[in-house]
Amino acid sequence: MAYPEVARIELPILQELVATGGAEDVRFLYAPLITYFPQLDEKDIHSTLLGNGHHRRWRRLVQRAGRALDEKREIERRQGRWSITPRGRERAGEESLDFPLTGSSAQPVTGPTGFSHADIQRMLSELGRLLGHYPQCEFEYYDVVWRSSEASPRLSHVFEVQRKGNIDAALAKLKRAYEAQRSRTFLIVTSESDTARALKQMSLARAGAFHEIERATTILSFEQLHRLHRALTSVADLLPQIFEK
Repeated sequence: MAYPEVARIELPILQELVATGGAEDVRFLYAPLITYFPQLDEKDIHSTLLGNGHHRRWRRLVQRAGRALDEKREIERRQGRWSITPRGRERAGEESLDFPLTGSSAQPVTGPTGFSHADIQRMLSELGRLLGHYPQCEFEYYDVVWRSSEASPRLSHVFEVQRKGNIDAALAKLKRAYEAQRSRTFLIVTSESDTARALKQMSLARAGAFHEIERATTILSFEQLHRLHRALTSVADLLPQIFEK
């Protein structure tokens, strides 16, 4: 089995902790972390989860990566529970495994790509209301969620907005939303070139961490979202009549 180096496990640990809201029992990290490494094929993954010798080897590697992160003060480990620190969040926000987005460059951004994270959240919330949903920003660790009714515990739609480059952390959150409630998941990225690259990333990840949500996730650019928002707000007075229940 081609195990990854310990250093390569560090960032996935940080991304999983971000995706779970900042803390998790290490017992529940071993299995999700496996899916970050496509070189571990299905047979390897199955045998690892069964608890044989491979399982012990994998646990040791994860523990060593956890100790390294603890020494760097990027996580804290207390009685089996690992919590990400502000330093760890900063690293998770700055690094990406293979997907640098346009917005992470130092070049000035103009036009629709110049929208802030909050601008996109506002548009998504307004769209949700226009379409008869109940939106909420910054719910738990998701950027924007929609519910079909105000009292519904189910999140019908989950949105992650990527203004900078940590695509894997966003996909990890969407994956959790899809697995938990089969929510419709959306990734909003800076430009249409980023949309194309994100689609390619998802397509190539069939044996990787995010292949389960490849078909379930819609990827839109800021410009596409802006056009949709502009179109629907221009007929906002007609929508209640069309979608009246």
